[in-house]
Amino acid sequence: MYDIKKLKQLREETGISFSLCKKALEESKNNIEIAKKLLNKWGIAKAQDKSNRNTGAGIIFSYVHHNKKVASLIQLACETDFVSGNKEFQLLGQELAMQVASVLAETNDELLNQEYIRDPSKKISDLIKEAVLKFGENIKVVKFVRWSV
Repeated sequence: MYDIKKLKQLREETGISFSLCKKALEESKNNIEIAKKLLNKWGIAKAQDKSNRNTGAGIIFSYVHHNKKVASLIQLACETDFVSGNKEFQLLGQELAMQVASVLAETNDELLNQEYIRDPSKKISDLIKEAVLKFGENIKVVKFVRWSV
């Protein structure tokens, strides 16, 4: 059995569906930290399952640093317009555009293996895997460019 308060807390902290949060709490005997690890583990597996699915939708995001000397563009793809219109997907795109402007990367692999500037305990690939779990769709960086003066 799961604790409803912990279910709400886990859902708020992760943004992952109630059904997966419930399953993680049941398997972890209501331990939130273990439940988060389970969700992360499942997210990696789900991301791998979805990685071959077509990503025909998406958005281009931009970022210009406050000093106006560094800017970036990034194309983030997903499977449907429904997800590309989601505020959380758009926030992910903005964060990735800021990452591209902040830390030099020449290839997608370099970008995906970078530490996330807001949370060095995560890699950029982790952010994308979390989004795949949250939205249930394949999400990938198609291309990016960084300019600096």
